[in-house]
Amino acid sequence: MACAPAFVRRDDDDGVVTLTLSHPDTLNRFSDGSQFLELASQVRRANADPAVRVLVITGEGKAFCAGGDLRQMAEREGFSAGDVAEVQARYRETVHQLPAALAETDIPTIAAVNGPAYGAGCDLACFCDIRIAAQRASFSVSFARLGIVAGDGGAWMLPRLIGRSKAMELAFTAEPIDAQEAWRIGLVSEVTPDHALARRTTDLARGIARHPAAALRMHKRLLRDAEQHTLATHLDVVAAFQAIAHASDEHLRAVRDVVGALGQPR
Repeated sequence: MACAPAFVRRDDDDGVVTLTLSHPDTLNRFSDGSQFLELASQVRRANADPAVRVLVITGEGKAFCAGGDLRQMAEREGFSAGDVAEVQARYRETVHQLPAALAETDIPTIAAVNGPAYGAGCDLACFCDIRIAAQRASFSVSFARLGIVAGDGGAWMLPRLIGRSKAMELAFTAEPIDAQEAWRIGLVSEVTPDHALARRTTDLARGIARHPAAALRMHKRLLRDAEQHTLATHLDVVAAFQAIAHASDEHLRAVRDVVGALGQPR
């Protein structure tokens, strides 16, 4: 029996790993749990590699990711198959592995949203640190329209990105928004012409990747964990990380390079 084609394509470029959802004929929809596990595995693999400094996620073709397979939902197949306990277990064992992997990742992550990001696709983008949208991109928290909820952690993340009121509006109306509205409400960092998305993402990723890898990972953890830490706890962690950073060869090389570029004596 022939194996199903991979859902995710990986490309490496000097410390930048790009994961591309590569089923454009389905608008890169998630149709079974193995696809969530495949993407989660690739995210964890990149994070475990000390040579990787930035992770980019994008989609092939016209869409970033159009969410789940609606035909399967209508037929009670795929994620919808079985009784309540079976569906619950399936989500825990497959779907939830992806937000967990992204939330635990120490390297900076960028979502290059090249087209529609609906449902689980919108949530996937939200779990990345930075989102850049092409002009043709659109976003929809579409679950309510289908009579379901955000089953992959999106309802936890969205209010943290755009505030509670706007998150409620997007979730309750299930109406799509275009790239400019996504930028206006802070869902994306910037909007680029469609043809410029790949280049802009590459430039941003390389600009980040030129910095010392250990410092990037520690700074990512500080920014992420600060949402849960008190200031006192945050400052304790900062002191520890800063001590590690000051003792590193990467720091010494970096600061000497900056001093040299400024023409100051060492």
